[in-house]
Amino acid sequence: MLVAGIGNIFLGDDAFGSEVARRLAGRTLPQGIGVRDFGIRAIDLAYALVRETGEAILINTVSRGGAPGTLYVIDADDPPAETGAPLAGHGLEPFTALATARAMGATARVTVVGCEPESFGTEEGGDGRMGLSPRVAAAVEPAVDLVLSLTSALDIGNERQGQA
Repeated sequence: MLVAGIGNIFLGDDAFGSEVARRLAGRTLPQGIGVRDFGIRAIDLAYALVRETGEAILINTVSRGGAPGTLYVIDADDPPAETGAPLAGHGLEPFTALATARAMGATARVTVVGCEPESFGTEEGGDGRMGLSPRVAAAVEPAVDLVLSLTSALDIGNERQGQA
């Protein structure tokens, strides 16, 4: 199972997925679960999804209108309406990367763990800022726990199907 952190560390809350992946990488995980921080490397993520044959969890900021720091679990087959932009090599929108991977033959079941952002650090007119806003930073550990519970649930489901 692939667990993929996504985000740009130079754009405030966009670093959420990368930070969750960093913390997960420091944990003892069940066998067969690999954690990678893809940052903004969309092509690398698309190819990794093509290679993944089981389950994948993508971790990213997701704007759905909730309060900043709100966590979401989204079936990747239910993308937001604005999806459809072309895949950019140095910009990463997970649903677009997934669509590209599916077009390349990816079959993995994908779940997105998303966090409602507060700020990408560009509102002040600058080029962005490093560091998560306080409410999004407070959601990192709960997101780690959420991903761990999802990996456990998916692992149990695979054992029941005889695929473990």
